[in-house]
Amino acid sequence: MTHQRPDPDQLLARIKEEEVQARRGKFKIFFGASAGVGKTFAMLSAARAARAQGVGVVVGVVETHGRAETQALVDGLEILPPRQVAYRERTLTEFDLDGALQRAPQLILMDELAHSNVAGSRHPKRWQDVEELLDAGIDVWSTVNVQHLETLNDVVSGITGIKVWETVPDRVFDEADEVVIVDLPPDDLLQRLKEGKVYMPQQAATAVRNFFRKGNLIALRELALRRTADRVDDEMLDYRRSRSVAPVWQTREALLLCIGPDDRTEKLVRATARMAAQLDVPWHCIYVETPRLQRLQEASRQYVFRMLKLAQESGADTATMAGSSLPAAVVKYAHEHNLSRIVLGRDTQRRVPPWRSTLAEAVGAMGVDLDVIQIALPARERSQRPVDAASASPGPQPKSPWLPYAWSAAVCGGAALFTAPLHSMLELTNIVMLFLLAVVFVAVRFGRGPAVLAAFLSVGAFDFFYVPPRFTFSVGDAQYLLTFAVMLVVALVIGQLTAGLKFQASVATSREERVRALYEMSRDLSGALMPQQIAEIAARFLKSEFGARVALMVAGPDDRVTSPVPVADLPDGIEAGVAQWAFDHAEAAGHGTNTLPASPVLYLPLKAPMRMRGVLVIGPRDPARLAGPEQRQLLETCASLLAISIERIHYVDVAQSTIVQMESERLRHSLLAAISHDLRTPLAALVSMADTLAMTAGGGSGRPAEIAQAMREAAFRMSSQVSNLLDMARLQSGQVQLRLQWLPLEEALGGAIRAMQSTLDPGRVRVRLPNDLPLVHVDPALFERVLCNLLENAAKYTPPGTSIDVGAAVAGDRIRIVLDDQGPGLPAQREEVIFEMFERGRKESATPGVGLGLAICRAIVEAHGGTIRGETRSGGGARFIIDIPRGEPPRLDMPEADGPIGEPS
Repeated sequence: MTHQRPDPDQLLARIKEEEVQARRGKFKIFFGASAGVGKTFAMLSAARAARAQGVGVVVGVVETHGRAETQALVDGLEILPPRQVAYRERTLTEFDLDGALQRAPQLILMDELAHSNVAGSRHPKRWQDVEELLDAGIDVWSTVNVQHLETLNDVVSGITGIKVWETVPDRVFDEADEVVIVDLPPDDLLQRLKEGKVYMPQQAATAVRNFFRKGNLIALRELALRRTADRVDDEMLDYRRSRSVAPVWQTREALLLCIGPDDRTEKLVRATARMAAQLDVPWHCIYVETPRLQRLQEASRQYVFRMLKLAQESGADTATMAGSSLPAAVVKYAHEHNLSRIVLGRDTQRRVPPWRSTLAEAVGAMGVDLDVIQIALPARERSQRPVDAASASPGPQPKSPWLPYAWSAAVCGGAALFTAPLHSMLELTNIVMLFLLAVVFVAVRFGRGPAVLAAFLSVGAFDFFYVPPRFTFSVGDAQYLLTFAVMLVVALVIGQLTAGLKFQASVATSREERVRALYEMSRDLSGALMPQQIAEIAARFLKSEFGARVALMVAGPDDRVTSPVPVADLPDGIEAGVAQWAFDHAEAAGHGTNTLPASPVLYLPLKAPMRMRGVLVIGPRDPARLAGPEQRQLLETCASLLAISIERIHYVDVAQSTIVQMESERLRHSLLAAISHDLRTPLAALVSMADTLAMTAGGGSGRPAEIAQAMREAAFRMSSQVSNLLDMARLQSGQVQLRLQWLPLEEALGGAIRAMQSTLDPGRVRVRLPNDLPLVHVDPALFERVLCNLLENAAKYTPPGTSIDVGAAVAGDRIRIVLDDQGPGLPAQREEVIFEMFERGRKESATPGVGLGLAICRAIVEAHGGTIRGETRSGGGARFIIDIPRGEPPRLDMPEADGPIGEPS
């Protein structure tokens, strides 16, 4: 078993993290597969138990959905008063974050973690409110379903066919202090649905036909259980690392395969993949680069990379490690990742000397808690040569492997010649130091093997040239034998340590260079404000690290990748179709992948936290520099940084345009209000002068009377438009408060017809309302304005004498009002545009108006919680449909009579 000294930096980081966690509240999530499994019920039951133990519990938000048993658990608990929020002329209730922070309870309940807050709240999402509560030291309990986890959202939508828009980042779920799985078998959940304990009966029938099918529930249940098991497994690994636990805990079966440059490695990879599939367990595949393997030829190195890629495609987690001892590195990786079974190859022809242990024996000796599985490798044919043979490497032949040993002998000979003249001036102990210095030099320059040779040659040279009798290997004094032994041991130890330190220093230096390059790249990207700047930064980084040329293709609003952002040196052979494929499938394509591997360039999709942002095209001058797992990981990290930067500048542009739009709207509203108020006074004077002129003309039918009547009608039209401007300004500024009343629809419709008598013949309006139509809950004045604007609109655009039909009916929980006319209908593709401010159906129309009537209608209807839309009827003419909530009118309690009507009491 290996014992390792804890890393001081890790200990300090852990202490700081524990200090932060101590100040932070505890977060507990009740996690379920779907609605109705009992998450809220379980949370409230646990909360009542906690209150019985003296914990101060406050209900922040709990959605009972009308379930009596859930409401019974809420009764008796302190409920934080909600915050009233004005939204589109409606008053909504939301969680009061400031009130909760001021109340500072010991524990607060926050149901439905994925909920989206009303626009204008401090945080757009409830989970962000929860994080602020936790930072304030308040414990929080919440609930969430598996379909609301960000990384599983698309999986669930693929199973159920229903897209869930409210999501929670997996980070929030993983950082919770405790997750309680609330599980319910599908049959029991379906029974709860039938009993009306989840939804109302009419909603339950629809839910069973769509989302709550038994197959869906089984799949969601498996996802929830697996996600919880993965989280528990991560918690166990974190605990092991924080406590420096070395022994493997066999809580979950897993396999670890170690591969090397042997040409039979492919059998090991495929056999381990089959074994993992049969056992249904995860597996890892690692390659340990020792100093000896660091001198592999390029063909052998590429072979190892291909095997790692094969393992990754077969479902393994791959890694490349550096270490001086192969068995120690394997055991360390197994302990760090809690892998209990090690898979190694076994050569049928033993090639290790009897006095040395095989890799399996060494791993078994170091990791006594590990199971070692050996897979027999096929015997090599005599004609078969290892993959690292010189003949397997194309191009120029490498240097002879014996050259470092020749240099080692030359250095030792040089040391003997250099010390020969100094024999009479130096003690033998000092001459020994010079030979040891030669061993150190050989170890630093040529590595372990030549250092071992240098150690033996140095002892032999010292004995031959300086120990009496000189120039012979005979020893006159037996004490020199001890000197030789100590000198040899010291030389071997110094040589091995020096070679090992050199190897570790080279590995650390290369990693430090990569980290520094990534840091410099991220620092430069933080200041980039345009895609061209991001492309230039990416080109500099990839050119320095991989000697590659780069092209950045950013996705447009239509999810189509655009042409490459112009930079100095674009790679050749870029194909827009391949780039679009990589973008659409979120997979790498081109060189070194399974999709168009013959392509000269590599296409990497840029995945940002919110969505795909484009494609990074890499044209390597030396393809071998992109082949290693560490190199691919570095490329993926670079692509991730670029994607985040592109997304950042996108949202900066969105924020800037939103600010400009908001400021423009504010200025426009202020201008409209000011102009409208200034126009009312002259309009009133104009109407008065028109009336005076008509009275002066004596009410006749002459020319003066016609002019006076025309002036009066024009003034009234202008006054109506000014009123529309004022109403729109008040509606959009939020200054209008609804005064809701229950009234018959015919009363509001009759008021609108009377108000429009000057411009619309009442005889043209045909009203058909059912006798049992319920009362409507509206603001009488505002809703009358909606009907007036619709009638005025119909009067403007329909031929004189044609009818305007108004009808109403009950449609579920809504009351639907329909207005039909006999005009030309609505312009194609502009059915929604006409409800925007200053938009008209036909811009070239000579009909007077400024395009505010329908915009005011929509604003008022939406303030009532309804909807309005327009369409062209199949038989010709326009149709406007208003849906408003039906509501429940108050009951009138009539006193009981003493006797039948008409009889005296």
